[in-house]
Parts: sequence; C-alpha cells; structure tokens
Amino acid sequence: MPEQFKTEEHKELHRKLHKDFYLTCEQYYIFELLTVAGGMMGLYTYSLRGQVFSNAQTGNIVKMAAAIGWGRYGVALYYLIPFTAYILGTILSEILPQKVRQSHFIRWDTLLVGIEIVALFIVGFIPFSWPDQIVQVIINFLCAMQFNTFRQAEGVPMATTFVTNHVRQIGISIARIIKHHEQEKEARAKMLKHAKIILAFMFGGVTVTALAPIMREKTIWLAIIPLSACFCVLLQSDLVYERAMLDITPHGH
Repeated sequence: MPEQFKTEEHKELHRKLHKDFYLTCEQYYIFELLTVAGGMMGLYTYSLRGQVFSNAQTGNIVKMAAAIGWGRYGVALYYLIPFTAYILGTILSEILPQKVRQSHFIRWDTLLVGIEIVALFIVGFIPFSWPDQIVQVIINFLCAMQFNTFRQAEGVPMATTFVTNHVRQIGISIARIIKHHEQEKEARAKMLKHAKIILAFMFGGVTVTALAPIMREKTIWLAIIPLSACFCVLLQSDLVYERAMLDITPHGH
C-alpha cells in the first residue's frame, strides 16, 4: 500500500481534502469515449448478432415477456442468455476491483478497458456462421462490467452503455429551468452533459450501422478506437500522475 495511505486515518483525511477531486477514470471525456464504444457494442449485437440488446436488458426482458405471452417458450429462453451474462458480468465487476486494488499496480477501471479491447479484437474474428450466442455472451458480459464500474463523471451519475437515465435527466433539468430560475445556469450545464452523452452513444451506433455492410464481423473493431484512447490515458495516470492514489475509490462506489 502507498506510504501515505497506510492507516485508515490517512485515508479518511485524504477523502475529506479531496472530496471535490476527481480521478482520471471519473473525468467526463473518459465517459464520452466509453459511451461511443457502448453505442457501438449495442448496435453491433442488435444489427449483426441476433437482434439482442447487449447493453440494456429492459429490451431483452420485453422481448422475453412477449415471447412467453405468444406461447413461444423456446424464443423466451433465448433471451435468458444475455440476461444471465449481464448478471454474471455485474457480479464479477463487484468482486474483482478489490483484488486488483491490492496489487497496487493499476486500477480495476484501467484493467477492464484493456480486457474489453482484447475481447472485442477476438470477437471480430468470430464468423457469422458461428452461433450468435457466443458473441452475445461476451459483449453482454463486457457491457455489464463497464456499466457497473464507471458510475459517476465528475460527481454526476452517468451510464456509458445506455441512455434512458440521460433522457430522464434532460427532462429534470428542463423542469428545473422552468421552476427555479436561480438554478438555470447549473441545470443547463447538467443538461448539456447528458445531451452530449446521448449524442456520443448515437454516434457510435450510427457509425457501426453504416459500416457494418463493409466490415461485417470486424465492425466491432471500431469500438476498440475509443477504448484504446481511454486505456492509454488511464494507464498513464495509474503509472505516473495518480500512482500514489491507487488506493482511492472513485465516487459512487
């Protein structure tokens, strides 16, 4: 453990002094890049790998319920695959961070982005002739871990793999602007942040959809571009700028 964080008293003092300090893994631009990748992964599985939502399980539950209602029980069971993979990814992302933190080498956040890059590179080699479930499980797993790991951007709750809450937050911000004029500046700034996340997700999805006929299975490699940018920045922070802060937990955890 770094020297300055050997005691709980030192840890608590650091938390108080840096309550408004945000680690690199909490920076807003990191979340924007991750959201571009999230949009790409979501549209990849939906457009090219069995029309399954990899990053938002509500759609899969809706499809499962509809299949049961229509008496198509085999189809309903099909949607248990991404649902189960998502749960397992969430469980793993709750267990592993502590073990990675104990290594005092890099953060779990950084390691996860590296894992995503390697996994998506491998996915690009899986042909369409193979069962879609293989790719669905891998990407559902990754999306669950990313969503559960990256929770707040500079103190604002954010999701990088779906946009439902961002749409909700825009509505809340507009209501605050109307009701509380003294909060207008703050509400507009928050609304803009959520709007930019939605646009980032859409950009990723549109890019994958447009290039899918050309790149086919390898379309998922497009997501490696924003993920690689994130990984380089996060790794540099872990090894240089925030080397003494590896024991600090990001906000929201």
